[in-house]
Amino acid sequence: MESVAQIKKTPLYDRHVEAGAKMVEFAGYLLPLQYTGIMEEHEAVRTAAGLFDLTHMGELEIRGDWSLEFVQYLITNDVNKIPVGGIVYSTICNEYGGILDDVLVYRMEDRILLIVNAANKDKIYRWIMDKEGTLSADGRKDRCLVVDKSQKLALIAIQGPKSEEILQRITPVNLSEIKYYNFVKGKILDTEGIISRTGYTGEDGFELYVANEDAVPIWDSLMVEGEEYGLKPVGLGARDTLRLEAKFALYGHELNEERNPVEVGLKWVVGKDKPIFIGKTPIMKVIENKPERKLIGFEMKSPGIPRQDCKVFNEDDEEVGIVTSGTFSPTLKKAIGLALVNRKGMKVGKPIKIQIRKKLVPAMIVKTPFYKGSVKRNK
Repeated sequence: MESVAQIKKTPLYDRHVEAGAKMVEFAGYLLPLQYTGIMEEHEAVRTAAGLFDLTHMGELEIRGDWSLEFVQYLITNDVNKIPVGGIVYSTICNEYGGILDDVLVYRMEDRILLIVNAANKDKIYRWIMDKEGTLSADGRKDRCLVVDKSQKLALIAIQGPKSEEILQRITPVNLSEIKYYNFVKGKILDTEGIISRTGYTGEDGFELYVANEDAVPIWDSLMVEGEEYGLKPVGLGARDTLRLEAKFALYGHELNEERNPVEVGLKWVVGKDKPIFIGKTPIMKVIENKPERKLIGFEMKSPGIPRQDCKVFNEDDEEVGIVTSGTFSPTLKKAIGLALVNRKGMKVGKPIKIQIRKKLVPAMIVKTPFYKGSVKRNK
């Protein structure tokens, strides 16, 4: 763990403490793990709405006439398939096809905004700076300007089937006109910010990018306006159970530099028709030959909670893979997990076994996502 002097606090830190949150260190920040309890917070998001402090995430702006072309080279997905005001989910890979991070890419009129994972922000910033200027066309010497805005922006997410009704009370922006994976710039209370229809829970919702000094008034207003709807503040604990039920991959669990997008179920974020992007050759080779491993979802058939790095075995007790994420699902009332396994024979309905405390516990491969909420995902 980092020293106390190095650990950062978000602008909403005092609000979390006042609400009785259990604070933990995560990615260099003190963040709420839970307030009233993971089960209760999870249920609020599924049935009403939850409020998240995501200020620890990284925001990197890429500016300049060459910014679109550079981002196209940098990421696996295709920014050209969306208009200004659109967002794509993508991976950033190394030359071997390994995943350096998964990101959201916001296409603006004169720049691109990348939302990166907090733990990877410095790594991705260095990667971008190393690659910036390496791409050229027709002898152009243009360079992009890369700006780290992470310390200046707060990020608040409101998620759940009631999120639009609550947020609409503090903004004149017509939220019903914002499509999923699109964003607008507009007023939130008395300040300007970015409102995107995105999230990490499987439910409908929005993410708000505002200046640090505006975070507390917006948080307070949403808490007041959302009270009658059942809005609750939500910590990292429920954020993880929500994303797992919706089968959203998490860096450091499903994703890492030793895995390529195809084997972890992200073939859809690979722009196969793009002429060039970092890692294209090895990734295309995996697509052509089919990956040796694949990501599966499973549910436990006997008591036991699967955890990351638990070994996975087939019916014949042969080791076939490893658990990447596991938890007790508050919505489904059963233990579930994701695992990266050898591809052969691993189909929905197939029995498997998970090693929990040296015991092989029965499980079954099931269709994912485990739970479909109030939002439809783009693929």
